[in-house]
Amino acid sequence: MQHKESARTLVHARIAHYNELYQVEIKRVAIKNSRSRWGSCSLGGNLNFNYRLVLLRQELADYVVVHELCHLKHFNHSADFWAEVARACPGWKALRRELKLIRL
Repeated sequence: MQHKESARTLVHARIAHYNELYQVEIKRVAIKNSRSRWGSCSLGGNLNFNYRLVLLRQELADYVVVHELCHLKHFNHSADFWAEVARACPGWKALRRELKLIRL
């Protein structure tokens, strides 16, 4: 699947970029065909991303990558988690709203 390989390239590049800021340990990155999520992570340090990220505009794809990286620091949606997201995506609230309007 062409989109899946493009998404893999995109995700790995953006993780490398943003992990210079966050410095989190990542075990595995997977590109999937999820029907309900743009991304997810596990307590074990595995990150999963929807291949459709490659179809989003850059800021939205970056927000998803940042969101999942921040979960490796805070495995919740606490104020501390959102403060971490804001370090790389100060406009995260608008990006989150926009992303919720896009159907998977």
